Amino acid sequence: MPFAPNFPVMLRTDDGVRLAAAHTPSANADIGIVLAHGFTGSWRERPTRRIAHVLSGYGGVIAFDFRGHGRSGGETTVGDLEILDVAAAVRHARVVGYSKVAVVGFSMGAAVAVRHAGLCGGVDAVVAVSGPARWYYRGTKPMRQVHWAIERPFGRWAARTVKRTRITRVPWDPIPMPPHEAAALISPTPLLIVHGDADTFFPLEHARQLHAGAREPKELWIEPGYGHAEAAATPGLIRRIGKWISSNLS
Repeated sequence: MPFAPNFPVMLRTDDGVRLAAAHTPSANADIGIVLAHGFTGSWRERPTRRIAHVLSGYGGVIAFDFRGHGRSGGETTVGDLEILDVAAAVRHARVVGYSKVAVVGFSMGAAVAVRHAGLCGGVDAVVAVSGPARWYYRGTKPMRQVHWAIERPFGRWAARTVKRTRITRVPWDPIPMPPHEAAALISPTPLLIVHGDADTFFPLEHARQLHAGAREPKELWIEPGYGHAEAAATPGLIRRIGKWISSNLS
């Protein structure tokens, strides 16, 4: 089945970064869904396009490349200033006419979605899939590889060359509020946390810490056999997320 048609969009953040994006309209003209990809991802990658296609059955989808990713400008700060990127996408969703906006984030995008909702507000529902609860986690081999890419010059070169991801060399100062603390600030906006018990990046303790830090209304889905982020997400799971959004925004 071909993907739903999308229309290129160029967004601009409050700090002047240009973001490449796409808008996939929907028969549901009231709900807009902002789709935030994971670290080194892009809205153009097939798993993310597939997710946008399924979600477009529940609302119009604004998918974008985070700063430093794909065809967007700037450099990634790996979860800090990216809240401005989500804010730009949410603003665009409002401008094109969606009266209610949900943000769905995967992995790094999940952390940013939670931080944006807690620190900036302005959204009607938040879904965090495969997200970390705290920074500097190195308890799995994939996360040790991620830190190598972020912290080492050769790692940053490899990320830029192989994945078209430009990583800032400037360390965090101050350290951004971690997702599990930002989660406490989201209420009364509904929050859905989705995590797989086969996630090789972040074990279930991250999902449980996020859920414990949040206030009602909140839900935690532990998905048997689900791995990590966009690549492992099945159409069935994405449809369930779409139905959750619809039920909370209708």
